[in-house]
Amino acid sequence: MAAAQGRLSDGAGGMDDEKEGDRNAGSTAPPAFEAAVQALRASRLRPQIEVEPTRAPQRLAPHAYALEAAVVDGDQDLADGRLVLLHDPDGHEAWRGSFRLVTLVRAELEPEMATDPLLPEVCWSWLTGALSARGLAFGEPSGTVTRASSHYFGGLSERLPASQIEIRASWTPREGLGGVPDTAAHLTAWCDLLAQVAGLPPAGPGDASVVTLPQRRGPQSR
Repeated sequence: MAAAQGRLSDGAGGMDDEKEGDRNAGSTAPPAFEAAVQALRASRLRPQIEVEPTRAPQRLAPHAYALEAAVVDGDQDLADGRLVLLHDPDGHEAWRGSFRLVTLVRAELEPEMATDPLLPEVCWSWLTGALSARGLAFGEPSGTVTRASSHYFGGLSERLPASQIEIRASWTPREGLGGVPDTAAHLTAWCDLLAQVAGLPPAGPGDASVVTLPQRRGPQSR
């Protein structure tokens, strides 16, 4: 699976590198965090999206759990991403809650799409729209949408120019019964975002309003 690499924002202005090892390994996690993680593990998603657990950042919160995902067409990846669940039992002032979801999503684009002045706003609306479409309450959203283009020269001049869209974001899921957010629904909404970025058609009648990304670059080899 093509993992999304890089640094993840905690939504509070801080940044941290991903480290090998899970901070929670061998420790006793709060029941609310364990329930939230179990809901993520039990989620059933559309077959084009492959999801698996990965190493979580160590210093963003006392407890963390991470997933990486790829939108797959045969043996090729259309988009990839990472979703991290953070939990601080004492609460976090910037989060305005005790849980936080942090994500990195990316996909290749046709070069001309990267020049569309409305592309960042559209991509951000896909994230907030995916959450709202699932009826999810959330707060304190923050993030960036980045467009990058690569042009090749010399020995690499035969390669076509490549453009990439990258969404980095975080938000606070509203807590429900027992102080546990509906992490399964948030994961499903996040996968809706991945599907949109990858250019997949809507998953069902309820998603008919989804607008897929036009002129998306062809599938990338895994």
